[in-house]
Amino acid sequence: MTEFNCTMCPRKCGVNREQQRGFCGEFSVFRIARAAPHYWEEPPISGQNGSGTVFFSGCNLQCIYCQNHDIAVSGIGYTVTSEQLISVFFSLAEQGVHNINLVTPSHFSFQLVPVLEQAKKRGLDLPVIWNSGGYDSVDTLNALDGLIDIYLPDFKYINPQTAKEYSRAEDYPDVAKAAIAEMFRQCGSPVTDPKTGLMHSGVQVRHLILPGHAQEARKILWYLYQQYGNRIGYSIMSQYTPMKHMQNHPLLSRRITQREYEHVLQYAVQIGIQNAFSQEGEAASESFIPEFYSSEAHSDSIFKELH
Repeated sequence: MTEFNCTMCPRKCGVNREQQRGFCGEFSVFRIARAAPHYWEEPPISGQNGSGTVFFSGCNLQCIYCQNHDIAVSGIGYTVTSEQLISVFFSLAEQGVHNINLVTPSHFSFQLVPVLEQAKKRGLDLPVIWNSGGYDSVDTLNALDGLIDIYLPDFKYINPQTAKEYSRAEDYPDVAKAAIAEMFRQCGSPVTDPKTGLMHSGVQVRHLILPGHAQEARKILWYLYQQYGNRIGYSIMSQYTPMKHMQNHPLLSRRITQREYEHVLQYAVQIGIQNAFSQEGEAASESFIPEFYSSEAHSDSIFKELH
């Protein structure tokens, strides 16, 4: 395991992150932008007390429309040591959160392995969530085997050209397919507590529908359903929020329409998807983008079960 000539993610940028930033925008040392209970995840994840989210700075995708642009590409965050990060986990646990939710962690994968091992040895018994953009290499995921309880990946694109245009990652579809297969091998179908409804393990795949891309959304759902049926969970998301720097983009300057969203949801029901969450109509709002370095008041989840 080494941070030199970084090959942690599928970019394989080869940068010595001890000395300079990789494609992800980060050195080898942990940098986090926010750690706090978060109430806007899927209900089995947020529950009543919130998900213990740790937002890592930087990103190995850096999508042009990123709704967390401030931490993905703008350099917001503060450095922490491995010991400090473990303390963050236990501090969140003391606040009563239901899990530890690692958000955009892919570019710190190898550094997180010993941290998670130590945290579990010291008694951290909450489910650990890997909340990534789906752009994870299988080799890296193998190193996490046994340390992650819930995989919460995105499946952003199935069209290589879309992936190239929006994330400079033409290989994203193939990478995400392989990554989700490995995640499913490790954690399998979602398992929830029958009394609390909280998720303890499994794979929940998210797709954020982009404006003008309803057809691609349907293709993604069809692929996933053909591969996994209802053995995985689905989150079909409408919360795309156009950021200011996208105001002149021909497609991404607007939110998705209710008609676009309803057509995708109807398609999901039509092909047989049952284990799924959709989002309420007001989900596409900047108010649902977390403020970094700040506390957050309790709010009901924006997700609901798809029927």
